[in-house]
Amino acid sequence: MRYAISCMMAIRIPIEDWIDLHTFSPKEIPSLLEEYLLECQKKGFKEVRIIHGKGKGVQMNIVHSFLKKSPLVESFKLASPEAGSWGATIVTLKDPT
Repeated sequence: MRYAISCMMAIRIPIEDWIDLHTFSPKEIPSLLEEYLLECQKKGFKEVRIIHGKGKGVQMNIVHSFLKKSPLVESFKLASPEAGSWGATIVTLKDPT
């Protein structure tokens, strides 16, 4: 009899002022963004760019829905054409104080 053992390993990624969500599934996005934005705030970032892609807008809708409810977010808007246009969102974080 064979048994499959599933190992979930945490992957550490460096925290930068941008994140590309293309490699994540839609169901992972809310928890990922929560952790990412908290770490960005801890690092002192005031503004970050979330790259969700253009496609059909599914990931963008998930991102915007999360951002509307997040207590870490001051405001957000679609990126300028040079920064990804409607394929990315610029987020202004609240001061941690």
